[in-house]
Amino acid sequence: MGGWFAIPRDWLASFGDIAKFAARIVGQVYGLRVFRFAGEGLRQAGILIVSSTLVIWGLVFIIACNAGSRARTSTARSGIPRTRACSRRGGDLRELVPYAFGYMMAAKVGTGIVAELGSMRISDEIDALEVMGISSVTFLCATRLLAAWLVLPFVYIAAIGAGFLASYIAVVQQIGEVSRGGYLDIFWMFQNPQDLLYSLSKGMVMATVIVLVGCYYGYHARGGPVGVGTATAKSMVLNIVLVHLIGMLGTQLFWGANPRAPIGG
Repeated sequence: MGGWFAIPRDWLASFGDIAKFAARIVGQVYGLRVFRFAGEGLRQAGILIVSSTLVIWGLVFIIACNAGSRARTSTARSGIPRTRACSRRGGDLRELVPYAFGYMMAAKVGTGIVAELGSMRISDEIDALEVMGISSVTFLCATRLLAAWLVLPFVYIAAIGAGFLASYIAVVQQIGEVSRGGYLDIFWMFQNPQDLLYSLSKGMVMATVIVLVGCYYGYHARGGPVGVGTATAKSMVLNIVLVHLIGMLGTQLFWGANPRAPIGG
């Protein structure tokens, strides 16, 4: 029985270590100490834009286009083709875009951070920074969090636009059973700026957690290339789980008690 109880204790200990390390990074950003390395933060922001933006937008566009086509089946029984715009409103803004954004952040950005920092750890580059009197946590981790906060809100909003465009193309242009005016009338009736703000909040919480988890596993990687690979896999698994937890809790918090859907009578 001791072995079974040891597993949850190890998980709790790991969660505590990650939370402590993440709080340290966030403190570096909010304490403005990260701006000692503002140039590195801007460099990381540029890397994030060049290497990840099109990948995120492409994934959101493809998934939203497929979901728009699937909406035909889900709304066919109602006999009201215009309800497809309603289903895409809820699917795209509230759920599809946050999850697609989180998946790609975990798979592309999070694992990239682990691999980069892990390779620096096993080649003693991080230790070299400390010997030179440079705070490695600030220079390597806090700058990446700053870059994410500078870039990803705009990337996320553009991803929402890509999802809306894909749904419109699928429902109006491809299927063609609803007019452009009918689609847009229902589409905008079922959402408002508050929903956009809530969706952006979900996406940014996911992005922040993914970057922090990636920094933790990369910074603490051990055991050579095999250890870096193991840390990358662990970060991917944990980030995917956290994406779903954040998505579920965000939906319940923002729309659980009041979905704000103008349906009645």
